[in-house]
Amino acid sequence: QLRLVESGGGLVQPGGSLRLSCAISGELTERPTAWFRQAPGKEHEGISCISPYSDVTNYKDSVKGRFTISRDRATNTVYLQIDDLKPDDTALYYCARAGGERCPGPMRREYTYWGHGTQVTVSS
Repeated sequence: QLRLVESGGGLVQPGGSLRLSCAISGELTERPTAWFRQAPGKEHEGISCISPYSDVTNYKDSVKGRFTISRDRATNTVYLQIDDLKPDDTALYYCARAGGERCPGPMRREYTYWGHGTQVTVSS
């Protein structure tokens, strides 16, 4: 059974940084893995995806320079480093897994497996 478990969220002041982790278990084959977020009252928003070949697709131009996705093959973990956090980054952050070998589009329906999320709150 494939499982995705996010961690690393928390309360942080504006300008701070966090590294979110997505621990993947139950499947040996690497697949495209992405980070999404959902702010209160808003739709899910795709952030970035990393392919099995470590090709990165940024779904939002605005994340370039502040959000960095990466993977550790040894531990089957995908990370999202977030720097210079802003109050608008407050959201529940999810990791999700697609099929195939290339990152699909940023729509929720492109991703089959989801974790339960980790909350990021940016406030002074």
